Amino acid sequence: MKNHTYQSIIFDLGAVLVDWNPRYLYSKVFATPEETDYFLENICTSDWNEMQDEGRSLADGTELLVAQHPAFEAQIRAFYGRWKEMLGGDIPGTVEILKALKDSDRYKLYALTNWSSETFPIAIMEYPWLQWFDGIVVSGKEKLRKPHAAFYQLLTDRFAVDKSQAIFIDDNLRNVQGAEAFGIESIHFTSPEQLREALQSRGILTAAALQQ
Repeated sequence: MKNHTYQSIIFDLGAVLVDWNPRYLYSKVFATPEETDYFLENICTSDWNEMQDEGRSLADGTELLVAQHPAFEAQIRAFYGRWKEMLGGDIPGTVEILKALKDSDRYKLYALTNWSSETFPIAIMEYPWLQWFDGIVVSGKEKLRKPHAAFYQLLTDRFAVDKSQAIFIDDNLRNVQGAEAFGIESIHFTSPEQLREALQSRGILTAAALQQ
């Protein structure tokens, strides 16, 4: 790995650089963790949310669930009505890594994110470091999402990324496996510390760079 040449670093955003978690909101909506778990596992599920990430409008997604679960109408409407309360801020350790990579001026930096095009403008306002990327591809805008190969292909085509000289970082193992099947070396993110070690072992990041 140390002799490998890297030109492009591709980041996922949610749970890698942005601390986004629906439980931040629903712990205020429901009285118990068990109620929150039931709601997020059976009503406003990850699969349902990903359809908005893939381009379905927030309104259409919301009305679909309200029709299916009218007893939970208020809680369902809160998902996007109070979406900003799901943001826990950035993940400082990873943002420090991103800054070190940007400051090194050695790599092109990209973001490939499953995110609704309707809520992503909120992130742009909340996180100035999003401006550090050389390009961002948002699933909701493109109506494609990870782990579909066409989504990785879109990024490599749009920004002329050589996938043999790129590395992809994502907290979702499914997305990591999708990138690897497409031919991009990947890191399954679990913590900023683990990511730092993984990048250092590949010669992408040095301890000195992080201390600057």
